[in-house]
Amino acid sequence: MITQTMVQPSSWVETGIQMAKVRDRYLFKFTIELQARLDELNQRKKEAELTLDEEAELVGILELDRIFTLLNAKIIAES
Repeated sequence: MITQTMVQPSSWVETGIQMAKVRDRYLFKFTIELQARLDELNQRKKEAELTLDEEAELVGILELDRIFTLLNAKIIAES
């Protein structure tokens, strides 16, 4: 079994997330800075230049993205 490390998604709660109004609903989304970091890490991954720390950071951000997708879907479904 391979153990994968990740930066905890909760580490971005204070600085990396925001609420944005979309069609009369407020949905979770990344700040401009966190989105830029995600884009940068994805690009570095494509170029096979990620360090282990960056890989852990990318995994954590992607997990947060999955959480937002689920929460936003629930918000939309309940409205």
